[in-house]
This record gives sequence, C-alpha cells and structure tokens, in this order.
Amino acid sequence: MSQQIIPTQHIVESTQQLLQEIAHDKLFILTDQHTSAHCLPQLNQLPAIAQAYHITIPSGDDHKHIRTLCHVWEELSAHGATRHSLLINVGGGMVTDLGGFAAATYKRGIHYINMPTTLLAMVDAAVGGKTGINLHALKNEIGAFCPADTVVICSHFLHTLDKENIASGFAEMLKHGLISTEEHWTRLMHFDLDKPDLDELQQLIMESIHTKEHIVKQDPTEQHIRKALNLGHTLGHAYETLAMRQEKPCLHGYAVAWGLIGELYLSHIREGFPTDKLRQTITYIKEVYGTPPFECRDYDALYELMQHDKKNVAGEIRFTLLGGIGDIYINRTANHDEIFEMLDFVREG
Repeated sequence: MSQQIIPTQHIVESTQQLLQEIAHDKLFILTDQHTSAHCLPQLNQLPAIAQAYHITIPSGDDHKHIRTLCHVWEELSAHGATRHSLLINVGGGMVTDLGGFAAATYKRGIHYINMPTTLLAMVDAAVGGKTGINLHALKNEIGAFCPADTVVICSHFLHTLDKENIASGFAEMLKHGLISTEEHWTRLMHFDLDKPDLDELQQLIMESIHTKEHIVKQDPTEQHIRKALNLGHTLGHAYETLAMRQEKPCLHGYAVAWGLIGELYLSHIREGFPTDKLRQTITYIKEVYGTPPFECRDYDALYELMQHDKKNVAGEIRFTLLGGIGDIYINRTANHDEIFEMLDFVREG
C-alpha cells in the first residue's frame, strides 16, 4: 500500500512530469468550490489540466456524504471514465477523502493523485490510504483503504489559507511530534504559527509525513501500531461530531488539539506521561486553540459518541496513550468515571 510522495515548489512542472509517468486514457480533476476558484488556476497553466474534465463539489465537511459521492460517480460515468482513467483530487481533506473513495470504488478502482491544498490534508487525510465519507454525523464511517498513486506536497498552496486553517493542520503535526521524537516535538513547539515561514513549514510537513508513513508501512489497515495515529482522536472526533449536531461546526484540528489535552491527561494518570511535557503541550494548545467550548451538560453526549469510535472492542472505549514522547500504548481503556474526569481536566486544566 505504498504511495509516492513528491515535495515540490514547482507545481506545474511536477504535475506535467506525473501525467507523463502515469498512463491514462482520460483525465478528471476533482475540486470543491474553494479550490476551483483559488487553487485550480495555478494548475490550469498546464494544457492537460485545462482540457481535463472538471468535477466541482460543494465545500465543507457537511457535504462529505453519499449524495456528493454519487454525484462524482455519475460525472465520471457520464463523461466516459474507464478503468484506465486518472483522477486528480485538488483540495483539502474532504476532497481527498471523498475523491479517494470515489476512485477506489469506481469500476473497482482507478488511478488517482492527491494534491492537498490545506495543511491538514497534507499531513493527514491525503497520506496513508484512508478514504471515505461520513454517515449522518459520524465521521468517516464508510470508507476503504486505498492509497493514492502519488501525493504532491506544495506549501505554496497554503498562501490561500487563513490562520485558523493553518492551526487546524498544525494540530495533526503536534500529534506526529508526540508519537515520534522529542527533537521533532520541540521543533514544532517553537514554530511561529503567527508568521509561518512556508519553506520551513514544508520541511516540517515532510517530517510529519515520514512519521505517518513509517507507521502506516508497519500496519496499513490499522490492526496494531497504526492506531498510534489516533492519539487525540477518540475525544476529538466525538467533540467534532457533537459540534456538527449542535450546528456549531469546528475545524478538525481544533477538535484534535482539545482531544490531545484529554488523552495526554489520561496518559499522565495511566502511563506516567511526564508532568513537564504535559504542561508544556497543554499551555501551547490553549494559547493557540483556546479552551474547548463544550460544557458539563455535554458530557453524556460526548461519552455516547466515543462509544461509536471505530477503535472500540466489545463496547470498551479505546484510547491511544503515551508513557512519554514516542512511547506509545495502543488499545488502552478508560471507564465512565475516568472519562468524565478527563473531560473536567480539558475544560479546567
């Protein structure tokens, strides 16, 4: 399930080279409304891209559902896509997740390239082979493991992002630092998010991708160590879903950052995660992401949503925890009272 990762500062030239390397009969480009307006013009300098069939879907995770997926399938079919066609997904995680799943399932699989345009997609959704859509409000409930042939990483796309979306992607990078080495974590903790140097950020992006790739190669279908990548996500996904239900959606990375606070707290009390690293990381997260807006009255709903997490076994809520930076413990459980204590800590700690 390996995939080629290409870092570049010359997106047009790199895309032209890729199109020569990957044999295909027809070319399709998938964008959402934002990337169609702000990112596709950079690629349209290439005649093959300008002449390809463009499929545009609505922006936002609330459109990552079966109706949008059906629209993509129908567009591929109506315009003659075959098993030998090529799809390029140009967008954030919603586009790469849904586009990857469309490619994985159309005619039992066609070649596809991910061209992530958000920091979150570069370090998370576009890499590692997970594709899928949401079912009702449940995140990524339907999907398949199907890596892109190639992922193209170009930090110049990040000029189009606001500060909040840069921070959202950076939360996943913090997670990668926590599960890798103290040196990696330290570099991230000292990166200036207010005035990001995109060349330095591209180096950190590639370091994050290498961390994820190293884990995915060991466990492509998330049976064992790949669950390390879920650090912060048991609580994070639950809060993200709750926010959607309350019609107050939050960015994925913000939910993950708040999830990291809770799961580092559990790591501290259950596995001895060091107090100084706990406090340093939590202080950083609260300075960048603020305090999570859930309240005591939301605890029951969050607990119920955590019970739907895909890592769970036999009704037990499972977490990825750390004994220290890079010291990973998967499949750790916590009971009702411990989880409620964790939620108290996230709000007050």
